Amino acid sequence: MRAASLALAFAAVTAPAAPAAAQRTDSVRAEQAPVSLVREVFAYEGGGRDPFLSLLKSGDIRPLLTDLKLVGIYYDGRYPARSVAVLRDVTNNKVYRAKTGEILGRLKVTTIRPREIVFTVQEFGFERQESLQLAKQEVTP
Repeated sequence: MRAASLALAFAAVTAPAAPAAAQRTDSVRAEQAPVSLVREVFAYEGGGRDPFLSLLKSGDIRPLLTDLKLVGIYYDGRYPARSVAVLRDVTNNKVYRAKTGEILGRLKVTTIRPREIVFTVQEFGFERQESLQLAKQEVTP
């Protein structure tokens, strides 16, 4: 029995020393291991436009409402959705034929009436209504 108790006492004395030695070697290994950082990298590869490029520099905002002149309206009283408005860009003399629902740059044709056209202007996340009217014709005697 005495031999068994001596063996247990010897095992108890040597057992805590083994994990402490293992911890020391682990800490030495951790100090020597190089530290590497992992970062996420994003790249835009061709598919679509760059979200950081300003839209104001591109040509897709043309025509501006101030550049358009309402030349004529072909109004269909029976079916107003078939009405057509003819607009001219005064900067480059380009002619636009617009129907209800069409989009010209930032302008969406909302309504065509017998003497005016109503646009919904989309700017900077907000929408507002603007209209162009036909110039009154003078009657010559």
